[in-house]
Amino acid sequence: MDTQRLVALVVFTLSALLLWDAWQKHNAPKVSPPSVVTSVPAGPSSVPSAPTTTPGSAATATTAAVPSAVPGAQLTAPGVTAATGEPVIVKTDLFDVELNTQGGDIRRVTLKKVFSALDRNKPLTLLEPDPKHFFITQSGLLDDSRSLPTHKTMFVPEAKSYALADGQNALEVKLTAKDANGVEVVKRYTFKRGTYEIDLHYDIKNGSDKPLPNATAYYQFLRDNNQPSQEAAQTSSFAGVATFTGPAVYTEASKFHKVDFKDIEKAKQTHPKEATDGWIAMIQHYFVSAWVPKPGVKRTYFTTHIVDNLYTVGVTVPMGTIAPGATLTTDTPLYIGPQETDKLEKIAPGLELVVDYGWLHILAAPLFWLLKWLHALIGNWGWAIIALTVLIKLVFYPLNAKAGRSMASMKVLAPKMEKLKQLYGEDKQKLNTAMMELYKTEKINPLGGCLPILVQIPVFIALYWVLLASIELRHAPWLGWIQDLSAPDPYFVLPVIYAISMFVQTKLNPAPADPVQAKVMMLMPVMFSVFFLFFPSGLVLYWVVQNLIGIAQQWHINRTLERESKAKARR
Repeated sequence: MDTQRLVALVVFTLSALLLWDAWQKHNAPKVSPPSVVTSVPAGPSSVPSAPTTTPGSAATATTAAVPSAVPGAQLTAPGVTAATGEPVIVKTDLFDVELNTQGGDIRRVTLKKVFSALDRNKPLTLLEPDPKHFFITQSGLLDDSRSLPTHKTMFVPEAKSYALADGQNALEVKLTAKDANGVEVVKRYTFKRGTYEIDLHYDIKNGSDKPLPNATAYYQFLRDNNQPSQEAAQTSSFAGVATFTGPAVYTEASKFHKVDFKDIEKAKQTHPKEATDGWIAMIQHYFVSAWVPKPGVKRTYFTTHIVDNLYTVGVTVPMGTIAPGATLTTDTPLYIGPQETDKLEKIAPGLELVVDYGWLHILAAPLFWLLKWLHALIGNWGWAIIALTVLIKLVFYPLNAKAGRSMASMKVLAPKMEKLKQLYGEDKQKLNTAMMELYKTEKINPLGGCLPILVQIPVFIALYWVLLASIELRHAPWLGWIQDLSAPDPYFVLPVIYAISMFVQTKLNPAPADPVQAKVMMLMPVMFSVFFLFFPSGLVLYWVVQNLIGIAQQWHINRTLERESKAKARR
């Protein structure tokens, strides 16, 4: 009895600690932005229009993003983040985008159909040059002659604003940069209806009488290492969720790699550099921004610490030498939007891996697939979670039935166990020997109620990650007071119901022989309910339904064994 209860206590405590540790990581305090980035001047930048290194090398990948590599430039955060051009506004069915004529880069992206966690009527701004969470795109071209435009070059737009009209499936935005020697580059963005993909094209016309040697295109994100804004990542009004935020690189050979900002700062990043496939992204809770070069094209991935808490993450794609009078077009898709797995997996192999299911991805991914399938049938994520709980209980029914029968058998044996204690008193050795003999006679495994629970813990934790990481549950209502299954229960109803159900379960099981263990077991409903005050309500809903089903199952097993015991006694 003591061994069984001790193992059960360890199992429950371990699961609680694992879940609490995961939640703590998701709620790490935000890093305050350094003072050097707190103001971005609007004055001219001292950075020339092109770096001075050979394209195609590792150094090129870095200096394409680092203004300090240019003679005379100062390495300061304001110098890196400032933009001196004029805004160009683009409106589509999914985006409000602000480009800038300096570099023709995207400096602000508002997702019109994704809303702030703080105000569900306010569209979410994902990219913006905000000193508190600076995040923009940059791209440009390099060549040995310094004739091609970089992200510091001024472009001329065809118009100051664009809008996707009703019935229009695509919107093209053109910006042009001309070199004094006759080199003309058109930077084209194509926004398509119903997708968060953006196609970026460079149309290069070498109108000079000299070749453009070692031409290279680079595409990168520039952002700080602060946690995402509360509007983007917060799952409730008081707990800012902070899942992994940072770069990720994927290639077919090396698969998925997260890159920590601290590793970049210490030059200890180990992601693949050279490939002919894959993508590079900046990921955060619920959202991803990714450059996805076409497969079969040689590319170099880079992650660079610029200054203070500013970093660049990107890819370079060599284009070779462009002869005089020749033209060349290169294009690279860009994704900026939510981590919707069914859409991401269609864009590029492995892109769906940005959804952070933790170390139990192998279990979490099929659980989410099943949850999506149930949602497609039912139409409500809350009821889908309940249906998933029932299915999981059915899968584990043989284990749970065995565990429940073992626990019920122990409860039936409780009077006999008490007599043994009175008989042997303080003689622990004789008491344990007698107990083992009783277990053998009654054909009861004292650990039978604990091992099945241990087997199910990975499923519980995998489901925790599914409910926490899946944007499909963000702002998803269930019924009544639960209007966001990814956020804690606002009125703590589910945690209270959980505590009551766990207390009932404790009463249905045999009481521990050790008084200390008995007190701890009685406190566990309170301990777990306190944890669940801060957990997503979808996860608490799962545990509540599981407990209620478990109570019904254990009650039935107890009644069955009591009848069997009485029938056996009458023989």
